[in-house]
Amino acid sequence: METINWTVQGMTCGNCALSVNKVLTKQGMQKVQVNAVTGEVIFDNPEAISALTIARKNITDLGYKVVDETQQGLPEKKQFLSSYLNKFWFCLPFTLVLMAGHWAMTFGFHFLHNAWLQMAICLPVYSIGMSFFGKSAYKSLTKGIPNMNVLIALGSSAAFIYSLIGTITGDMNKIFYETAASIITIVFFGNWMEDYSVEKTEKAINEMTKVQKVMANMIAYDDAHNENIFPVENIHLKVGDLILIKTGEQVPMDCKILSGEAEANEAIISGESVPLFKKQGDTLIGGSVVANGTVKCYVTATGKDTVMNGIVTMMKQAQGQKPPVQQLADKISAIFVPVVVSIALLTILINYFFLHNSFQESLMRSIAVLVISCPCAMGLATPAAIAVGLGRAAKHGILYTQTESMELFAQIKQIVFDKTGTLTTGDFRIENVGILNDEWFANLNDNNFSAIDSPLSTHNFQKLVYSLEKFSNHPIAKSIAKEWKTTEVIKWKKIEEIKGVGMKAIDKEGNTYLIGSAKIDETIVDKNHHLYVKKNDVVIGWIDIADEIREEAKAVIAFCKREGIKTILLSGDNMAKCKIVGDVLGIDEVIAEQSPKQKLAFIENLCKLAPTVMVGDGINDAPALAKATISISLSSASQLAIQSASVVLMNHGLNKLPMAMQLGKHTYNTVKGNLFWAFCYNIIAIPFAAIGLFTPTVGALLMGCSDVVLAVNSLRLNWKNVV
Repeated sequence: METINWTVQGMTCGNCALSVNKVLTKQGMQKVQVNAVTGEVIFDNPEAISALTIARKNITDLGYKVVDETQQGLPEKKQFLSSYLNKFWFCLPFTLVLMAGHWAMTFGFHFLHNAWLQMAICLPVYSIGMSFFGKSAYKSLTKGIPNMNVLIALGSSAAFIYSLIGTITGDMNKIFYETAASIITIVFFGNWMEDYSVEKTEKAINEMTKVQKVMANMIAYDDAHNENIFPVENIHLKVGDLILIKTGEQVPMDCKILSGEAEANEAIISGESVPLFKKQGDTLIGGSVVANGTVKCYVTATGKDTVMNGIVTMMKQAQGQKPPVQQLADKISAIFVPVVVSIALLTILINYFFLHNSFQESLMRSIAVLVISCPCAMGLATPAAIAVGLGRAAKHGILYTQTESMELFAQIKQIVFDKTGTLTTGDFRIENVGILNDEWFANLNDNNFSAIDSPLSTHNFQKLVYSLEKFSNHPIAKSIAKEWKTTEVIKWKKIEEIKGVGMKAIDKEGNTYLIGSAKIDETIVDKNHHLYVKKNDVVIGWIDIADEIREEAKAVIAFCKREGIKTILLSGDNMAKCKIVGDVLGIDEVIAEQSPKQKLAFIENLCKLAPTVMVGDGINDAPALAKATISISLSSASQLAIQSASVVLMNHGLNKLPMAMQLGKHTYNTVKGNLFWAFCYNIIAIPFAAIGLFTPTVGALLMGCSDVVLAVNSLRLNWKNVV
């Protein structure tokens, strides 16, 4: 199974996206996502090359242009009248002359009142219009997927053909060439306005997707092992290349620091302008800027594998997703064109046979119905708002991986926080150590320890703990391993991480070691310590650790209370420690000493009662995160936790959580507002056109403006105060 990424140019609305989706699905493509706003098309191809070729041809036949990943970024060959704006400027002079024909007698331009001359003036406009709208309409009908261009082609063709009959018969009352020309010209202008508006909505994401070419200082060594530094474009870097980054320079690609210290501004990812301190072993993200310091690094990822590219890919995929609120609009858009054509036919019949209007008047009303209808508005309502919402979120270091969460934020009644690494910083320090059973260990001949002929020393205890914890991904384990790092490492025969409990190892002699919470031994009476160490079922020591509460945690909990959202602390830590954190922050309910399985069950039960958010950080939270209505993870979380999250906060903390929740709600409200406008526009505009209140020319103008209204309403999200 191969994932294909195309850009389909020429889509102007959700109806276009539905057409492309249907073509790909018919050819057996799977997991199809089509974004009408960006033109992004992502799908899985089940290794059928012929089907892929047919799909490309069918999409091209519909009037769109397919650009795959290998062609993206290449300069395009400009063709004559290639853009909507060029077509509009070409058609405008002819249309203005035809419009002036209405007042020809008044202003003394008698020659313009000639029907054959009007036909000659209209013909270039009609030809250009049919080469685009007519061709697209015909192809869409032959594929069984009628698009919006069917309505435009029918409306303009009806006016042109009726006028042609009047020209041949010499009946000047049947001449409406200006109507045919104005429909085509104004719709071209409307399509350009749509393109321009949509382009504005995706500007923020496009800024992130730009691959900036920067010069990197590459380090190489000659045969004499002398260091040489020379400039090279970042696009030519490969994994493993050595580079030097100095103050003020942009990090060319993702890399890890080998030596030196620096302060890095990661605003491109997190939205935070405060530089972060980086030292040996830390990762620098491509696109960030070294604000102060000089470091030697080696490249860890390039191209598609970089952190930035991963974020952009997730955002593009999120844009292509359809939240539940869009499903009704899609169903209506799918049958919209046949329904409008039917209404147009009824309009001409009712006006002519029942209301006794002239055939010309009945025809004009029918044409007005065709051109004023706008499936674009319904199709663009959701993607336009989501594009702006995602773009603003990206600027502030908020990554929505599932756009459905934006809609669900409006229904949230309770939020669950993990403690370690979420409400607390996750930067632990060892506060106290207790070593037990000294006499027992003094008599034990353990070849894993160097020269143990005395009571177990602090040094050996630290070595044992480090040898266990270095294999764990838990934040506490990482902090202990970092503080007690040593080169004297015990080699285990077998070691594994028991989720929610701790680490278990077996040495070469068959001795079993365990480190974890009080759950490792039910016989422990004093359960007030964080970690206990066992050897062969005997507790040999304990460790107390201290963890700071995040500065922003109190403000986040206060925000939840103002919004009427119940707060719950859910942790695997002991009750005493959790209660302290809960009391300091004012959390409504504290649930402690929970295993991953218990956390999962707890979240499942909560979600049955009301929509629930879970904020987690760590491998133990992944199952519970996956079950929550909305799951939120921090960028410093484990990869598994991030993959389970619907929202990722990229600023290494909780301070953007209120904005993530409120921006989701406001985006959803904007979607609802857009859909309300789209439905109301069509419900009001079509009957008004049917009774003659709107002419076809006015209808064409209103149709183009309806999409601009949606784009402008969506763009308001960029400036709206959400928190």
